[in-house]
Amino acid sequence: MKQFLHVSDIGDLAGALREAEEVKANRFGWKSLGTDKTMIIIFFNNSLRTRLSTQKAAMNLGMNTMVLNIGQESWKLETEMGVVMDGDKSEHIREAVPVIANFCDIIGVRSFASLKDHEADYNENILGEFLKYSGKPVISLESATVHPCQAFADLITIDEAWYARTGHHLGDPSYRKPKVVMTWAPHPRALPQAVPNSFAEWMNAAPVDFVLTQPEGYELDPRFVEKAEVSYDQMAALEGADFVYAKNWSSVSHYGQILSEDRSWTVGEEHMAATNEAFFLHCLPVRRNMIVSDSVIDGPTSLVIPEAANREISAEVVIKRMLEDPR
Repeated sequence: MKQFLHVSDIGDLAGALREAEEVKANRFGWKSLGTDKTMIIIFFNNSLRTRLSTQKAAMNLGMNTMVLNIGQESWKLETEMGVVMDGDKSEHIREAVPVIANFCDIIGVRSFASLKDHEADYNENILGEFLKYSGKPVISLESATVHPCQAFADLITIDEAWYARTGHHLGDPSYRKPKVVMTWAPHPRALPQAVPNSFAEWMNAAPVDFVLTQPEGYELDPRFVEKAEVSYDQMAALEGADFVYAKNWSSVSHYGQILSEDRSWTVGEEHMAATNEAFFLHCLPVRRNMIVSDSVIDGPTSLVIPEAANREISAEVVIKRMLEDPR
């Protein structure tokens, strides 16, 4: 595996889920793969779960890990071409990337959307520099448009919870598909679309009935919506749901803007009562009583903590595959 950005990079989902089961049961079983190899994890933006889970996953596989916080522990990087570098940025990403690549075997990159320039963000300009000029396998640890390690962890969590409740894994032809609903929820800041984009992409590829619900003006990019059922009626969408994933994102059509702060979209007990005793998911961090009420996130069907723990497993499967075949 040369890169990990999209669900297509992981291949067969059933196989990936079974591999995740094996890894989770024996996290240190492939330590020899990473002996004398190094992963560099690069952060242009803040992180908690991504930082810790990726480092832990790489160490489980016997790798050395180095973390670089751009602009704090390194020079500030210029990312635009053709500019006169007479400001506060001392180094260009075009030189930084191949230099970084000299010291590692795998690179993980976290670089959020600017939410100012739709074309630049959706062209993945920063991540693209690492893909083009590092010559090493590259993992998106949340880029401008996608967060695949989170979406893979979400899928692992859904499969585990579905099996625990029904005795059937996702895709079992002898049992029904679960209904998975991703609902927009209000937030005081404009947030990127990376998490919902990836969740939609992965759910569209998974054996689930996927429904996307948001106020008008919050439609995701069609390439990520694909075949999902779309509803502007949140309560109707939640009816009979087995899993509810709450997430805020800013507008794509009015790029980066907040069009609504309607608190009726905050997921509370009345929303969950419309579901089929649904499990609740969120990628974290979460704004309590904005995205979700205390009673729901602290309730018995909340999966946010095991979901976060599964970030280690999703990262380990991806890194393991890159070590096994970096082509």
